[in-house]
Amino acid sequence: MRLQWPGPPVSFLTHFWRAMEPFLVKGTHPVMEKILNICQRVAVTDSTVLVAGESGTGKELIARFIHAHSRRSSNPFIAVNCGAIPPDLLESEMFGHERGAFTGAVGSRMGLFQLANGGTIFLDEIGEMTAALQVKLLRVLQEREIRPVGADRTIKVDVRVIAASNRDLATEVEKGRFREDLFYRLQVIPITVPPLRERRSDIPILVQHFLDKHNQQRPGQLVRIAEDAMVHLWEYDWPGNVRELENLIERMVILSEDGTIRVDSLPPNIRSFISDKKIPRPTLTDEGIDLNQAVEEFEYRLIDEALRRTKGNKQAAARLLGLKRTTLVAKLRRKGTGSAQGYVI
Repeated sequence: MRLQWPGPPVSFLTHFWRAMEPFLVKGTHPVMEKILNICQRVAVTDSTVLVAGESGTGKELIARFIHAHSRRSSNPFIAVNCGAIPPDLLESEMFGHERGAFTGAVGSRMGLFQLANGGTIFLDEIGEMTAALQVKLLRVLQEREIRPVGADRTIKVDVRVIAASNRDLATEVEKGRFREDLFYRLQVIPITVPPLRERRSDIPILVQHFLDKHNQQRPGQLVRIAEDAMVHLWEYDWPGNVRELENLIERMVILSEDGTIRVDSLPPNIRSFISDKKIPRPTLTDEGIDLNQAVEEFEYRLIDEALRRTKGNKQAAARLLGLKRTTLVAKLRRKGTGSAQGYVI
């Protein structure tokens, strides 16, 4: 799926395309294809977007993707980690301050919303924001204006807001830790990025992408990965998601002595991980069993095994399973939009 890119300079596009390419090449998981399709449709609007997902799944990449496809693409994209800035400083960072507004404010300062004017601001880990600041952000979203700390005036801003959280904000609302009105104001367009363990067929694509990327930065012999090592990477659950995978491949490339990543060079936690231990096999008990669910789980374990053996090649996997490729893809799409389970690809 090749996309036409608007606006930004070629150097930026080249860098950004390399970052997004593993998600866009043919053969990516149907869930990611659906997400990218939504991102393209959302990008042409100014709607507020809320991106949910575990740490390391690429929430900021999604935000940058939307910005790069928008009419704002030639204007600033500013990312703010709301959890990394002390709460008493975050308001000043976001909205700016006037001279004398607080101790140490020796001059006026523009905030990030002003610096992002005409562009996009990405509020990462927005669930860390204090209740008082949530109220002020809600007003910014409603009125499209900010009030610097210590100012007696408001300033109009034209900024698209994309927020992200690795927390379930709906649960945070129920527990009274996040404002309900702000949650619904942010969630105009909700996007949930699945963890890597729920789209295992992307793992070989990502591994090869990161191998190519880090091989280019390493002089001498190119590093490859052995087939049995790839099996271990497929089976592993990747709690740190894509970020953890890239960090591992970078480390393996740098430390490789003979140009091959083998099982014995993988970290102990990956070598010892056996996904079958995490998936209880169905047994008939006195209480009975949900036969349909058991059959479905068995079917998807076989599909997972076939895709693992064929390194994600759907045509070859379908042949192993005695299915048409279209039938296999249809099964993957149905499972991709269903409930998330640890072994689902």
